[in-house]
Amino acid sequence: MLRTPTTRPRVRRLVSAAAAATATALLLTACSGTGNGNGAGNQAAAKDGSVTVAAGDITAENFNPFSSTALQPTLGVIYEPLYWYNFAKQADPTPMLATGYSWNAAGTELTIKTRRDVKWNDGRPFTAKDVAFTFNLVAKTPALNPSGLAATAKATADDTAVLTFKSKSLMQEPAVLANQAIVPEHIWKDIKDPTTNLNKNPVGTGPFKVKSYTPQSFVLTKNDQYWEQGKPEIKEVRYLPVTSADAASAALVAGKVDWASAYLPGIDNIIKSGKNLTYVNTPVMTTVIVTCSNAQLGCAGPQTDPAVRKAIYLAMNREQLAKLAGGGVAGVGSPTLLLPGRDDEWIADPAKAKLPQSADAAEANKLLDAAGWTKGGDGVRTKAGQRLSLTIQTVTGWSDYISINDTLKQQLAAVGIELKPSQVSWNEWNAAQTNGKFQLSLDSVGLGASTNPYFTYDGKLATVNTAPVGKTATSGNQARFSNPVVDAALKVAAGTTDKAAQKAEYAKIQDVIADQLPYIPVYVNSMLTEFNTSRATGWPTKDNLYVLPAAWKAWDAGIVLKTIKPAA
Repeated sequence: MLRTPTTRPRVRRLVSAAAAATATALLLTACSGTGNGNGAGNQAAAKDGSVTVAAGDITAENFNPFSSTALQPTLGVIYEPLYWYNFAKQADPTPMLATGYSWNAAGTELTIKTRRDVKWNDGRPFTAKDVAFTFNLVAKTPALNPSGLAATAKATADDTAVLTFKSKSLMQEPAVLANQAIVPEHIWKDIKDPTTNLNKNPVGTGPFKVKSYTPQSFVLTKNDQYWEQGKPEIKEVRYLPVTSADAASAALVAGKVDWASAYLPGIDNIIKSGKNLTYVNTPVMTTVIVTCSNAQLGCAGPQTDPAVRKAIYLAMNREQLAKLAGGGVAGVGSPTLLLPGRDDEWIADPAKAKLPQSADAAEANKLLDAAGWTKGGDGVRTKAGQRLSLTIQTVTGWSDYISINDTLKQQLAAVGIELKPSQVSWNEWNAAQTNGKFQLSLDSVGLGASTNPYFTYDGKLATVNTAPVGKTATSGNQARFSNPVVDAALKVAAGTTDKAAQKAEYAKIQDVIADQLPYIPVYVNSMLTEFNTSRATGWPTKDNLYVLPAAWKAWDAGIVLKTIKPAA
């Protein structure tokens, strides 16, 4: 399938730490005035209809829509797809740059009608030729199409593009329609390497375009040529680096940012401190321990033994983890990696609907004993001279994940597993996972092209979406997992839209992953998003989730920023 950059949110959770002081000072310096969450601290912004978004690290001026490290607003705010799916609820896809589509009877050709009267932000017209160019660029660029499954395309009219697939590809529909930024042919035809170009002057069709950039902040300004009449109403959007929960909390309370997505312990008390502060929680992603599981592809360490992965799964006290790390807003996950409640119709075996909440140390010990891991004098197991010691990485600043690792260290010690938590930068964490240079890594799963399980299972489990250690697995299978039963089931599921037939295939996959555990699920993590309503109205609410509201969420961020209005 096509690359799915939306599955790798760059900023998700922030930490309470002394290091927060630097980021907080930088943030407060970047803004003017003082305030207390009621907007008094940014009166200039209130007058000109601008809003400020808390971004994560701003490490490079990268607006390349094909890059997994592009800056936060690249997908959705500057570049747009053909359609958009709302993951916050069950709903039909919303037309963006397309107005209609249809498949041929064989499921190998997808005809797309494109929207007329759309212009790129440099004034040139958008046509179906740009759509065809984009998909042909992906198809001919191995790094953008590692599985080799992407469609080739041609424009048969100014408003019609026809995509041709090598085989029946009905399940490619959401990825093609809603998870691929369309780029202008007149710009990208001259770019020699679309995978490395930073695209510092992005030309998109989205509601905003780049006005200015510095390593300390960047500003987007309204695209006056935007195709949706009357939108956007906000004039400018400023992105500031906010790399800690303390910085995010301070900025919200001081009225310095209007939109942040940060895990803030004690959020109810923080929100109460400002009359214009509010938040929503939209838990849709499952926290997992990604294991570099496949020794044949170069993974090294005790985690390549399925018995060890199973023992970790059993030795977890998830109730304690949810209390200490989840802050009381985490939910119960499923060994199927799907979302209990929303995805019940796809979970074949009710026994696999929910994760165990208490630890089963006796069963974990039994498994490790049977696998030949024996306890040494210091309580840590060994096998053939190898110590059962594992390093687990997370990102500096992700406070709940740091708490998970610290708690797990104690829980796993009870069964003779030594866990060594480490914290690294986002770039280091991302590079380690994609290149297989890790043993265990905390991450989350659950965002694909649509809510159909295919988009979780294909990206995370298909052999075509992984790579040997040392090579990048940018398509998502960073566990290096490979299983013929899973591959065959995915192939069958991809060729049909019959839900019953798909569910039968997903049942086979669920049996395998519950046994092999290349991704060890922990819980459904919270997704907290905070708003200051003093400068803009129309933000998503619990009762009006017109998007998945996280500020980092690709595509959805563009919907939010063209929907909100300056406050009166």
